[in-house]
Amino acid sequence: MENSFIKKSKRIAFSFLIAGASLSLIACSTEDASKGQKENQSEERQGQQGEDVASATELTLENDGVDEKELASALEQFPEGVAEQLVTTSVPLTEMLSVLEITPVGVPTSTNPIPAAFDEVQRIGSPMAPDLEVLTKLKPDLVIGAESLRSSLEESIKGIDVKTAYLPTDSFDDLKLSFKALGTYFEQTEKMNEKMQEILNKENELVQKAAGKDMPKVLLMIGTADSFMVMNENSYLGSLVERLGADNIATSILKAQDTYSPMNMEEIVVANPDIVFVLASGDHGASEKMLEDEMNGNEMWSKLAASQNDAIHILDSEIFGMASIENVEKALTEIGNYFFE
Repeated sequence: MENSFIKKSKRIAFSFLIAGASLSLIACSTEDASKGQKENQSEERQGQQGEDVASATELTLENDGVDEKELASALEQFPEGVAEQLVTTSVPLTEMLSVLEITPVGVPTSTNPIPAAFDEVQRIGSPMAPDLEVLTKLKPDLVIGAESLRSSLEESIKGIDVKTAYLPTDSFDDLKLSFKALGTYFEQTEKMNEKMQEILNKENELVQKAAGKDMPKVLLMIGTADSFMVMNENSYLGSLVERLGADNIATSILKAQDTYSPMNMEEIVVANPDIVFVLASGDHGASEKMLEDEMNGNEMWSKLAASQNDAIHILDSEIFGMASIENVEKALTEIGNYFFE
């Protein structure tokens, strides 16, 4: 028989075991509750961060994505007072003037369509080399040209004493900046804001659709009369694809430094784009037949996911061939349809 001391010792030990187990259960329960509370707080923070990100990316007229320093620099070129005898040598800028209801005295001669509102306006010749005789007769107090053609245009008109201003017209961001510069200088704020709001609404709509989605890898090609080249984000089409968050392989994988670069099919096969967009270059650009010949003549095309999924698309050069204030919403919508529908 156990003596009373041993029995008492066992009872004490058992009591400690019970107490220890209870404390352990309480600790686990407290830890689980704390962990659950932290997880809930983390989820709440993540949700709030998602809302904050969405709010931060929501574009408004006060936060339209236009670089204010670049805008100020562009406006510094313009003369004091609003020019009355205005000539433009750029089709994209001509479109912007039409939207702002500003009628120039001279517009460029181009295969690209000029707004119908300017049918009776004097044609001045090539954007790079306007007719000096016509230009002199018009007596402009301001000539506005594309920044990309500045050197050529300056050389062409150096014999004429006239104020000049140059605005960028190559990308989506260029389009918004230049439109805002013209609207601000010519004091057409109401018409400028109306069009800008339409563009921003479309941007916001498509950016929201892209949120949380795995965006495709995209190859952008431009077809000339006898060859194809790839386009990086500096092209107008490339800037639209970038704005919607897709991966342009010319930039991310092929590391193309130039806006237009020769194609390398071996590298393209390794990059394996999900979608291929082909843009015709003007009236003599790539046709569907030319693209078929290119693909049939090189079996490497069949290895692409885009080819296997019937995701190679020829785009309309009238919509995507240049930065167009009149077609920009249509261009964004069409690209968005390929990505989200």
